[in-house]
Amino acid sequence: MTIMIIDYGAGNIANVMKAIASTGLSAKLSHDPAEILSADGVVLPGVGAYGAAMSALKERQLIGPLQAYAKSGKPLLGVCLGMQLLFERSTEFGETAGLGIIPGNVVTLPQQQGYKVPQMGWNQNQVRQLNPITSTLNDTYTYFVHSFYVQTAPKYIAATVDYGQIEIPSVVVNDSGNVIGAQFHPEKSGKDGLLVWQSFKEMVDDK
Repeated sequence: MTIMIIDYGAGNIANVMKAIASTGLSAKLSHDPAEILSADGVVLPGVGAYGAAMSALKERQLIGPLQAYAKSGKPLLGVCLGMQLLFERSTEFGETAGLGIIPGNVVTLPQQQGYKVPQMGWNQNQVRQLNPITSTLNDTYTYFVHSFYVQTAPKYIAATVDYGQIEIPSVVVNDSGNVIGAQFHPEKSGKDGLLVWQSFKEMVDDK
């Protein structure tokens, strides 16, 4: 079983690869469309700006392959910015089209008294619907670093965290259940984060 980590210049790759390796799966960094489409599972990582990330995916001709992979039924996990890229558009620095795999928009976290932007630190997840990723997450704390969040329909929200008056989707899922996004960083979230990678391994094993 091989997991392809999408190589488009996004940061934090080494930690992601180390976390996946801890589950016993083989992880490989790739921007080759054929390799990606043949993978047993795909991870779309990401930190930084939405527009720059989409431009990098476009330059590497990865938008079509990622959309096709999502439709294949095989597991795809987006992490942090990688989760946000799964949606239709972002309003970060103007409007930028996303991958359109899950309906919804990415918008800025509003300023709230006593709550800094970006959200940076640990927050407690509340599971809204069970899936392989959320099965170990209820009431657990995971690590977040983000200034934007997803607005989408409740049926795509698998878990949330509260940040002031804002309920932030922390885990999202597509209609068929094979594409899941995590707003937090599992690779920075201790033993509970490692359980997320273990759950992703089980998704891959089951396909």
